[in-house]
Amino acid sequence: MIRKDFIERKLDLIQEELEKLKQLSGYTIDQIAADFLKQNTLERLLEKIIIRAVDINNHLISELGGPGLKSPRDYYETFLRLVDLGVYNNEFALRVAKSVGTRNKLVHEYDELIDYSQVYDSIDDCLHDYAQYCQHILDFIAKTTSSSS
Repeated sequence: MIRKDFIERKLDLIQEELEKLKQLSGYTIDQIAADFLKQNTLERLLEKIIIRAVDINNHLISELGGPGLKSPRDYYETFLRLVDLGVYNNEFALRVAKSVGTRNKLVHEYDELIDYSQVYDSIDDCLHDYAQYCQHILDFIAKTTSSSS
């Protein structure tokens, strides 16, 4: 059974973090890169937004995915599986799933220096894509819960 309260709480948290991220979008890349507090805030906001979405994805997959739905191998694939559930289209899934690569670079560092121009560039993508993601999830939940009543 879909836990609507769980999903709504995660969506509220994502939307709160998007508002905070919007504040950081007012700074230049040089201002963020020169300030470790802004830099770390940006990294943490991106990570929290993405992992909360993955939590929602995994919940929907576990509750709605029948035996024919392939289990996701990683966070990236959780976004793709929602296409199979009818949450959103494939084009959107591929676009929003790219954010997992940014999250992985930030969290795991992969023995390379982080390119802050890429992280900075991901702010606008994140603001746009995750606002849409939240709306897709809300629409899907409204449709799913009204049809099961």
